[in-house]
Amino acid sequence: MSPHQLMDAGNGHLLLPAVLDAFSAMQQDAKQEGIDLQLVSSYRSFERQCVIWNRKWRGEAKLLDINGVPLNPDRLSNVEKLHAILMWSALPGGSRHHWGSDIDVYDKAAVSQWDGDFQLVETEYAADGPCYPLAQWLNENMAHYGFTLPFARYCGGVAREPWHLSHADSANLFEKQRNLASLVTAIENSDLEGKSTVLDHIHMIYRRYILNLGE
Repeated sequence: MSPHQLMDAGNGHLLLPAVLDAFSAMQQDAKQEGIDLQLVSSYRSFERQCVIWNRKWRGEAKLLDINGVPLNPDRLSNVEKLHAILMWSALPGGSRHHWGSDIDVYDKAAVSQWDGDFQLVETEYAADGPCYPLAQWLNENMAHYGFTLPFARYCGGVAREPWHLSHADSANLFEKQRNLASLVTAIENSDLEGKSTVLDHIHMIYRRYILNLGE
């Protein structure tokens, strides 16, 4: 996906035209019910995903366990670090955010009034979290706008992500084109940290995390 095929959604966010239309309609309806639905993330390039990955691999950004508890990267083997990153962050080339069809969302107003440190973790969308009303509203209404939750439950791969919405009709077009060979080529030609570990386990990564089929 090229950024030139996407539309400006404000604040540096880019989306496919159909996705932007659907999100804007959903955002307006949520506003009528007191929910300040805003984007955390939208389209993300391969290069940007590499930056996120490399910072986590080098220990410059937090690694979290399945419960959102920080891990000490110095105590992890390369394979353990691989799994820790993939639980919360996609491998470059394997991210749904590359398509312009997927978004991460939050309730900006609710978070601004919250006294916690917002980290985009599941507890923030659960009962007593600032984005719990948003999560409830999305569960009841997102399908009307064509959105689904691709990571609605944890099955041994990607952690549950109640903030990650996918515009189904748009994403399905890209899912049909996804393949392991293209991913391997992209990784081989990248400046990815931990590249040898990734390539040694690429078949597992593709099935467990990218296709999210779990263990």
